Amino acid sequence: MRIIITGGTGLIGKALCPLLLTDRHLVTVLSRNPDEVQGMPSGVSLEKWDGKTTEGWGHLVNSADAIINLAGAGIADRPWTAKRKQAIRESRIQAGLAVQKAIQQATQKPKVLVQASAVGYYGARHDDTIITEDAVPGTDFLAKVCFDWEISTAPVSKVAVRRPIIRTGIVLSKAGGAFPKMILPFKFFAGGPLGSGKQWMPWIHITDQVRAIKFVLDNPRANGPFNLAAPNPVTNQQFSEILGATMRRPAFMPAPSIAMKTLLGEMSTIVLDGQRVVPQKLEQLGFTFTYPTLREALRNLMR
Repeated sequence: MRIIITGGTGLIGKALCPLLLTDRHLVTVLSRNPDEVQGMPSGVSLEKWDGKTTEGWGHLVNSADAIINLAGAGIADRPWTAKRKQAIRESRIQAGLAVQKAIQQATQKPKVLVQASAVGYYGARHDDTIITEDAVPGTDFLAKVCFDWEISTAPVSKVAVRRPIIRTGIVLSKAGGAFPKMILPFKFFAGGPLGSGKQWMPWIHITDQVRAIKFVLDNPRANGPFNLAAPNPVTNQQFSEILGATMRRPAFMPAPSIAMKTLLGEMSTIVLDGQRVVPQKLEQLGFTFTYPTLREALRNLMR
């Protein structure tokens, strides 16, 4: 297949491209600064785009079999000022609208569009309710961003383009994202739960993340939302205990909620709130996880 990936220079995109190349797909990654991109595997084509229009790349859709839309500004790399929150939202909506427009204008439509989203769609939850893909969306900032992100490409379904939506949990990878920051306190014997420790953490190993994306890309029955999270979510307290045991470090130094809110402000919701998300639809379609439990995932990552 000829596959176009937006946001393909990020953590997930860089892990996904080698998997697609192994199957001899032709992969084109859209980037704002293709000349500055490093770490992409040989065989990936880079094309310039501005992240919000079809200018310069829209014609590529005519020969594409699939598009994977991962584009969006990071949510945890900068403080949530009003300007940053606007960038988080607009980067996703504008990219989605551009992808949708390119598909609508194409004389030959791609067969499938994989649309990125996140478990934040369900909003901050403070109970033990198990959340499947049928759960209603939340009402906080991240939930509204995810809802609008998904809606931005919804019209392509009307032109017979299959559209699986990947609602991703916390991706565990040594190459970047949240995981290197999570293990840092443990390295200095200062690890422990954040806040109450009772908040649920829907996590997924990077290997299963990209395998799941390829699964919904290839499976003609995969349509609509899919929770990309391991089938065994844990609380923050459990995560800390298992991580500490894996690293042979103590896990009894809690970070109080008030300290996290003072340090991170509104962004503290990322670490103090969560959802007990399970991948019901993925498993119903027959997807099997390489790392279904946190202990297995951490053992692999900490080798």
